[in-house]
Amino acid sequence: MTVFLKDHIPEIDVMEKLPQIETDNIGVFPGLCDVHVHFREPGFSYKETIRTGSLAAARGGYTAVCAMPNLNPVPDSIEHLKAETDIIRATSVIDVYPYGAITVGEKGETLSDLEGMSSDVIAFSDDGHGVQSDEMMERAMTEAKRLGRIVAAHCEVNSLLDGGYIHKGRYCAEHGHRGICSESEWKQIERDISLAKKTGCAYHVCHISCRESVELIRKAKADGVDITSETAPHYLLLDENDLKESGNFKMNPPLRSKEDREALIEGILDGTVDMIATDHAPHSAEEKAKGLQGSPFGIVGLETAFPLLYTYLVKEHVISLDRLLELMCVNPRERFGIPYKGSYTVWDLDKKYVIDPKKFVSKGKSTPFEGFEVFGENLLTVSDGEIKYKLS
Repeated sequence: MTVFLKDHIPEIDVMEKLPQIETDNIGVFPGLCDVHVHFREPGFSYKETIRTGSLAAARGGYTAVCAMPNLNPVPDSIEHLKAETDIIRATSVIDVYPYGAITVGEKGETLSDLEGMSSDVIAFSDDGHGVQSDEMMERAMTEAKRLGRIVAAHCEVNSLLDGGYIHKGRYCAEHGHRGICSESEWKQIERDISLAKKTGCAYHVCHISCRESVELIRKAKADGVDITSETAPHYLLLDENDLKESGNFKMNPPLRSKEDREALIEGILDGTVDMIATDHAPHSAEEKAKGLQGSPFGIVGLETAFPLLYTYLVKEHVISLDRLLELMCVNPRERFGIPYKGSYTVWDLDKKYVIDPKKFVSKGKSTPFEGFEVFGENLLTVSDGEIKYKLS
């Protein structure tokens, strides 16, 4: 048994909590942390609930997640936020930290009650929507700076979308689909970097997917901008060459080119990309059965993220296990101020199996990784001295 990042793990007697195991290749890590999930409640509990989402997170080794605000009601005021936090307190099995919306209803027209929500949210975001107005984003950053809060931006220029739903590249052209250009992402990052530099706001870029975004963030860091960024497992492991005519391959931003994927890997190697988040975004099976064009954006990822990244990055000697844990645990906690609370997760690193969505705890079953062979099975997740998940 090997304990990684020991400074963040309490003195523990793991063996008495573990199920029967037949391997010596056991890894003990601090509880993983995901700063970008969608738990769909209140408003869309047929897709996911805070209960089912948090159970899925615990199964995936996560003890802390940050829940995005595209809900009903949108948490844009103290009253609307309370509708979410009451459910979190009553039903979550791990620590769930809500985001507050940047604008009312995430419509980009009126600034939310940032001050009123500030003490009860992890950061501010209009995830699912890019804030189109330069003036509105500057106002939000100025207020977030005053409040000591991060602005986490979904970067997307609406005027450049052109009705697209997959990457505007080779697969799109060959199969007659409408494409989303990379500029729709990086152009708004470019604007936000300028505003973050002007306001001094702590700025975090959500789910980057393309080469230009990596380059802009790398330069902004060198220029001293207070900026961090995340990408997701699917952008590191898949690209447009892996696309199939299935809603399981539709997410926003979309899977881009091989060159973009390689640039993201360079970004996690040199520190430009600070963390890996899942963007866990469950939908019903009926919704995701409508192909690339008709399905909503979003896939699930909490239960597969660590095994996929361990198998295809660590075991393939792309990055070290320590670096993966920095990306999935240490850096997100440090940036967003999320405590460890004595959490840890225990993995059988030799366990080999095939990803089967039917076994997911999440209500969402849509994943482009169905059938992938992976190593690494979670045996135990503990936080605050309590078992949150145990392999049966």
